[in-house]
Amino acid sequence: MLDYINNYFAYFTFCVAMLIEFSGLLHASYLIQFAVAAMSGKPIESNEEPRQGLASAFFWGRCLVSLAILGFCFAVTFQALFNEQTTLWGGVPASVAVIVWFLLMCVVGMLEGMQIAFFAMAKLPESERGDSYWA
Repeated sequence: MLDYINNYFAYFTFCVAMLIEFSGLLHASYLIQFAVAAMSGKPIESNEEPRQGLASAFFWGRCLVSLAILGFCFAVTFQALFNEQTTLWGGVPASVAVIVWFLLMCVVGMLEGMQIAFFAMAKLPESERGDSYWA
C-alpha cells in the first residue's frame, strides 16, 4: 500500500495508522490470525525474525490490552442494546438488536476483506488471475 502515498494527506493518514498499530489497539486481530493458522495447520510465513525477550513481552502485552479493550467495547455495546439505549427503531426486542448488530459487523468485516483483496488483485498480472466467472 506504500505506493499509494503520493501526497501529504496520504502520508499523514499513514502516520496515524502506524501510530495506532504501535499502540497495540488492534492487536486482538493477531490472536485471530494465530487461531486461524493453528486450525488450518499451516505455519505463518513472515520475513521478520521471531520475537524474543522484551519484544515478545511487549507484543503479547499489547495483545492482552487490546483484548481487554475489545471486551470492554462488547460489554458497553451489549449493555446499551439490552437496555434499549440505542437509536434502533422502537419496539425492536433486544435480542433482535444484537442479531442486527452482529450482521452489520459481519458485513463491515467482509467489505474490509474485499477491499484488501481488490487492491491485491489490481497488482496481479492478468496471466496470474483466475479465469472463472467468480474469479
